[in-house]
Amino acid sequence: MSLTDEERRAIVLYRIEKAHAAMDDIRKVMPLELWSIIANRMYYALYYASSALLINDGHKVGTHKGVIALFNLNYVKEGPLTREDGTLFSNVFAFRHGSDYDDFIDATEEDVRRYLPRVESLVEKIVSLIK
Repeated sequence: MSLTDEERRAIVLYRIEKAHAAMDDIRKVMPLELWSIIANRMYYALYYASSALLINDGHKVGTHKGVIALFNLNYVKEGPLTREDGTLFSNVFAFRHGSDYDDFIDATEEDVRRYLPRVESLVEKIVSLIK
């Protein structure tokens, strides 16, 4: 089933809103030092923004790894985003996955502070690519 232009635009706007809400969640949770929750929200901010971009450009999105692969193929390999942007998305996915699912692996303040400014910047770069 294909989306109408109106449906596609509604989904894109909704996912952008969710990306921004995830970034807002981070700001609210930072004082509580809940690093694994922040890792989760950083990843989802990137995921929602990236999936919005992909949907906007007519791609079908499915799994999380599929979104990352399509993102890298369409926006990193061919531009306009950099290899570092693609690596960041993959690293934040692995970081979130580890802190959510792996035993004895918890996100730390150091981890969060290393990624957070770059995640904020990349979310805004991705959103700016949506026409």
